[in-house]
This record gives sequence, structure tokens and C-alpha cells, in this order.
Amino acid sequence: MTKPLHVVIMAAGEGTRMKSSLPKVLHTVGGRPMLEHTLATAAALQPDAVHVIIGNGADEVRATFGDRAVNWVLQSERRGTGHAVMQAMPGIPDEAAVLVLPGDHPLIPFGVLEKLSGERDRSLVVLTMEPEDPAAYGRIVRDGAGAVVGVVEERDATPEQSAIREVNTSIMLADAACLRRWLDGLDCDNAKQEYYLTDVFGLAHAERTPILAVLAPDARDLQGANDRRQLAELEQRYRGRRADELMEGGVHLLDPDRTDVRGRVAAGTDVRIDVNVVLVGDNRLGDGVHIGPGCVLTDCDLAPGTRVHAHCVLEGVTTTGACDIGPFARLRPGTVVAPGCRIGNFVEAKNARLGEGSKANHLTYLGDAEIGSGVNVGAGTITCNYDGANKHPTVIEDGVFIGSNTALVAPVRVQHGATIGAGSTITKDAPADALTISRSRQTTVRGWKRPQKQKEKK
Repeated sequence: MTKPLHVVIMAAGEGTRMKSSLPKVLHTVGGRPMLEHTLATAAALQPDAVHVIIGNGADEVRATFGDRAVNWVLQSERRGTGHAVMQAMPGIPDEAAVLVLPGDHPLIPFGVLEKLSGERDRSLVVLTMEPEDPAAYGRIVRDGAGAVVGVVEERDATPEQSAIREVNTSIMLADAACLRRWLDGLDCDNAKQEYYLTDVFGLAHAERTPILAVLAPDARDLQGANDRRQLAELEQRYRGRRADELMEGGVHLLDPDRTDVRGRVAAGTDVRIDVNVVLVGDNRLGDGVHIGPGCVLTDCDLAPGTRVHAHCVLEGVTTTGACDIGPFARLRPGTVVAPGCRIGNFVEAKNARLGEGSKANHLTYLGDAEIGSGVNVGAGTITCNYDGANKHPTVIEDGVFIGSNTALVAPVRVQHGATIGAGSTITKDAPADALTISRSRQTTVRGWKRPQKQKEKK
């Protein structure tokens, strides 16, 4: 019978080279904390339990993932990677297989871990890689027959060992009972006076326990982040991976290197995304959706045929059919746009629903508004929805024409077919099929002269 799988994630590191008060594993890649990526990949293995070792910023890390079904293990005194795993072992039964993962390696491919998990009946398995620059990695030491005999850390390596190209990825799989025994045999006789988890390989070899080494196909997927530069390199790698996925699904990216995906994107056919577009959270793009350059979309659901023109910012927006948005529009959460709508430049909407064929082409704010079909909202129109303490709704029924520079002071209703004269301030409900206008009387003062600046006295 296959052994139960227990995943141990190392997330206690301080990350001093980040020069940040934020715990290392909470720094983001693709808009999500690095630890979240690792947790998601681990969960896809369907393990029997996940143990997360925390230390620096433990309360903040735990609070960030408070809804996750994981066992939090506190390493209050950080004395190395071996010491960290020791803290988790009391919660792991001897009959289990233990998969150890670093919490700051967000791009670990599921397929690699799945392959490793398939070897859980072995006593000890190490995932290795051959990066372009092996410096700072523990080297995989083999005997003359090619068998793994140990892992030596960079700072403890001889010149001959430093020349080895194959390195440790910090990912290993071990029989729990064996791992417990090897951990008990660790010492801290090394340059940092820490308990190295990698020393278990030497102890296993001394017992003549076979060690299986699995070489990762692409070392770039097994990189961690110890400083801001490495974090940026991970971001670039993640962005490229997500761009490749979109293009494989048929999305037309004008420049994959200038497409930034920070979440999940579900895209239909013939979707076109221009340069410098940022996609955050969960976005759904229907067939034929076009996104113009410089747009930022967060948690949007855009129906087939939607066109979002250049430099728009959309958050929590739903379109229900083909419509035009932008350029330079800002649509905030709760905005729903029906087929045939046109939202133009410098229009902001929040918690507003626009009915079929309605238009707001310029310089308008629509907040907490219910707008019917066939409505024309003139330039400079404002729904005055906030009284300083509470929000109030504005209802504009079908076929209404709102003249330019109108203020609609909520709560207010403009009934179907009504026309509002330009420059009006509407504080009461406007009746259907009639012109409502609210302006002060225009007056001309004859003989008035503009004030002049007084001449300075010398």
C-alpha cells in the first residue's frame, strides 16, 4: 500500500537581504505571496497533511493564511533547516512519507512534485538541478559508481566539490521513520553552527540506504528569492510562463514580454491583448474580447465582443454583451455594462448598472446608479451619491436624455423618456416624457469693469 504523504513547507526564514519588514514568504510573485504558490502546488498532490514551519513574522504569516487547512509549526529558535524539520516531526507518523518543500520557491512545477511523490515507497529521494551558476547551492556529491553519497553546502565545499554542477534544490522526499532517525543524528559542526537538513544524505549513505536523485528538467523553475533582484527574476519567469499558457490557449498577445498576469485568466477564442496590460486576480475574457494598451483589469468578467480601449482601469466589472469602454475610463466594483453600451474617456463608474445601448461618453461620474436602456448621459454629469455619511441611489429609467454638466443629487429618480436640461442640478424626481431644467437666471451687468492691478509706488 502507498504510504500516506505529509508535506512540510519551510517558511520560517527572515529574508534579511530583502531589507523589508514583511516576512520573506509573503513577498509576492504574480500578485500572490510566494507561500501561496507553494501551498497551492502542495494541495494539488492531495496530501494527507501539510505542515508549515513558521518563525520570522509567524503571526503575520498565520493570519494571511488563516483559512488554510494546515498545521502551523513554530520554530521559535532558528538553528538551521534540520532543526526546522525536527519541529514538524512530532505531528508526522512513522508510516508516512515526508515531502520537504521550501516556501520561497513559488514556481515549482506540479509535474515534478508528482513524479517525486510517485517514489514515496523509497527511503530517501532528492530533487536536483543543474543551474547556469551553481554558486551558493549545496553540491550533490556522488561516488565513483554515480551513487549519491551526500550534499555539501557551498561554504563547506572543497574547491573540487565547488566545481560540481549538480546541486540540491532543497526539495526531498523521505520515509518518516528513517528521517526521524537521521535528524536525531545531526550535529552542528559546520561553518554556521547550524543543523543542516542536507546532512541526512551523508547519514543515509553511511547506513547504506540507497538515495535516488531526480534531476529537474528546468532549473529556472526551482529558483528561490533571497533578495529583490531574485524576486524580480521570479516575476519575469512567472510572467513568461503565464503568457505562454495564454498563447497556447489561442490568445493573441501583441508582446508576451509586456503582458503581466497576476492571477488566473480564463479566455475564449480570438481574444486580443495589447501591450502593457496587467491582469490581476480572476479575470474571464469571452470570445473576441479586445484589451487595449496600458489597461489594468482586476477580477473582471467581460462578455464576448467587449472592447476595452487604451489606458482603462477596471475592477470587479461585468459586461453582459458586446460594448465599448474607454479610453481612459475607470470602472470600479459593482459596475455592470449591458450590450451596446458606450463608456468613453474619463468616465468613472462605481456600483452602477447601465442598460442596453446606454452611453456616457465623456467626463462623468456614475455612482450607486441604476441606468436603463437607451440612456444618453451628457459630458460632465455627476450622480451625487454621498451625503458625507451614507450612500444613496440614483435611478435613470429607459430613454432618458441627461444634458451636459448635470448634477443628480441622490436619492433621485429620472423617469422614462425624460430630458434634463444642460447645467441642471436635480434634487427632486423628474417626471416622464418632459423637460426638467434647473438653472439660475442669466444676468448681464452693463457697464461693469474688470478689476485692474494697482500700479506699484516707487
